[in-house]
Amino acid sequence: MNACALEVKGLSIKFGAFTAVDDVSFTVRRGEIFGFLGANGAGKTTTIRMLCGLLVPSSGSASVGGLGFEDGGKGIKRIVGYMSQKFTLYNDLTVGENLDFAAGLRKLAPAFAKKRRKELFELIAFDKPLSTMVAALPGGVKQELSLAVAMLHDPEIVFLDEPTSGVSPASRARFWALIRKITGLGKTVIVTTHYMDEAEQCGRIALMRTGRLIALGSPAELKASAFPGPMAEIDFKGAAPAGFLDGLRAAEGLLELSPHGMRWHAAFTGPAAMQAALRGLPPGADVRAIPPSLEDVFIRLVEGSGR
Repeated sequence: MNACALEVKGLSIKFGAFTAVDDVSFTVRRGEIFGFLGANGAGKTTTIRMLCGLLVPSSGSASVGGLGFEDGGKGIKRIVGYMSQKFTLYNDLTVGENLDFAAGLRKLAPAFAKKRRKELFELIAFDKPLSTMVAALPGGVKQELSLAVAMLHDPEIVFLDEPTSGVSPASRARFWALIRKITGLGKTVIVTTHYMDEAEQCGRIALMRTGRLIALGSPAELKASAFPGPMAEIDFKGAAPAGFLDGLRAAEGLLELSPHGMRWHAAFTGPAAMQAALRGLPPGADVRAIPPSLEDVFIRLVEGSGR
């Protein structure tokens, strides 16, 4: 069996004169949690929709579970599950009616659909009656049920587009525990997220900006690549002195300077550059060495000079 669940080469799509995804190439290993990170409009969702067979690329190629777009994506749709950003279940139907409707759309045999429903309810620990109205469920449970519906046909690859948007931190943690369970069952998960703590849980992350893939690697690899030198967190204990900040921005060896709440993160090319730049720190200010976070990587690589 091919070790790659996805092989993407030069994938692009245009809508008129607008290029939404521009020459994207990457691979995803079977059983991997692969994340897409980027600002709104970066091309994450459009890339996922192409890989689900919902959009036909303008150029490039992709192998999804060994299948391509030769049949218009029909084969791909049979082996992938897709959970969109927008909640797609029907609030005015019961849990059972939603599942039956999804099984009918997939043309699943009744016995298989019933078996899968039992397996998925055990996976998400859903213990409410099938007669429960979806509108009556908490937001986090609705998302878990959406995941179950996306996996009803037992797909090899599961695409999750911002699956935890708008739910509580506890529900987000529970949902990510489910994602890890899914990959433990041999499934491959591709997920988009705006939460940096969630991105940390991905095996690898693709950072996108204006339709292009600008960085790819594990969280540790991205941090090491974006920040090869030391980073300091500065707490001025109040408003940052404009004069000192101006001098710091002009300091030799400064890679990045960005505000984080009431504190500032400053990254440098090396220890000597950091010591020289922070000499003359205002009285009362605190400084400590810190490791870079994915938020720092996002600010430096994704937002960049455009912020």
